[in-house]
Amino acid sequence: MKRIFLIVLDSVGIGEMPDAADYGDAGSNTIRAASKSPYFSMPNMRKLGFFNIDGVDIGEREAAPRGAFARMSEASKGKDTTIGHWEIAGVVSEAPLPTYPEGFPQEVIDAFSERTGRGVLCNKPYSGTEVIRDYGAEHMETGKLIVYTSADSVFQIAAHEDIVPVETLYEYCRVARGILQGEHGVGRVIARPFEGRPGQFTRTVRRHDFSLKPPRPTMLDALSAAGYDVLAVGKIVDIFAEQGITEYVRTTGNEDGIEKTLAYMKKEFDGLCFTNLVDYDMLYGHRNDVDGYAKALTRFDERLPELLAGLGEEDILMITADHGCDPSTPSTDHSREYTPLVLYGNPVQAGKNYGTRESFSDIAATVLVYFGVEGTCAGNGSCLPLKNMV
Repeated sequence: MKRIFLIVLDSVGIGEMPDAADYGDAGSNTIRAASKSPYFSMPNMRKLGFFNIDGVDIGEREAAPRGAFARMSEASKGKDTTIGHWEIAGVVSEAPLPTYPEGFPQEVIDAFSERTGRGVLCNKPYSGTEVIRDYGAEHMETGKLIVYTSADSVFQIAAHEDIVPVETLYEYCRVARGILQGEHGVGRVIARPFEGRPGQFTRTVRRHDFSLKPPRPTMLDALSAAGYDVLAVGKIVDIFAEQGITEYVRTTGNEDGIEKTLAYMKKEFDGLCFTNLVDYDMLYGHRNDVDGYAKALTRFDERLPELLAGLGEEDILMITADHGCDPSTPSTDHSREYTPLVLYGNPVQAGKNYGTRESFSDIAATVLVYFGVEGTCAGNGSCLPLKNMV
């Protein structure tokens, strides 16, 4: 039984890439920002070699790391969740997904209103918590849907659960997803239900993402086509629009994601378990909460020994990220950063520094080679040689 557990620490970047200034992200360094908090402590990740990664200048380097490690460069044009995960899975995006800093074109809004039978409020970039504060009361009075975006390639629809039932909101998102193709093919359409009364609105946990399908087969497709299990934990199933996934569970946050990953570790299967831990990005990075970010990283480190203990003889744990989201900069958006890759398990060469890689897709290449699966999805990735690989 061979298994790989691939965990994405959503937005845990490790320093600006050379082209960061082109994205407005010069100076961004998510992990360094979090490390300045008094709540930051990652001794277990340090033992695996996290602080030994090229360019990581926090904490004390481990003299004899128990894991292997690399610094991952993003080859795709972008810095969002969808493109980052696609590249991890072997699809390099030559062009960024469309964004709408001035709001969506009127023809998109008109088509959406016509097909849902509801008017639209806002239609511009906005903070998710502020948009319901500013437009929530009008939404409740008129029934119009709150549509907004961000610096990411997203079309977000907020609605009060008493005004628009959640399943109806999901159907409106499917309508939007059908409209937003081709030229306006945003990465994600996101349902953002909320509750409460004016002045006290809060978002609920029933968020749901409706993603653009990957433009080419991913490592998930290659693995499942070869008969391997592909288990998805958290928003992975949404990011890949369910393609190539044989089983999935959604989560309510990092703790739930860790618990469900541990549950899969106790299950017999052959293949990949792909987990996204979203809280770093959603709760702390976008809200510029340095201490919250640090506490979440510390908590993952505290749970890490449980994940290591759950590995079998032929299992590999891979820990990486999809982009940055520096909580200390004025921006509340994602940042164009290198990401970490830490590997652990019996097949891994302990202490091996794989240097700076040219693409996140090296992860996909390594996964496919480990399982002996051929695929055309590895982008420009190259395999990281493990103990049993030539």
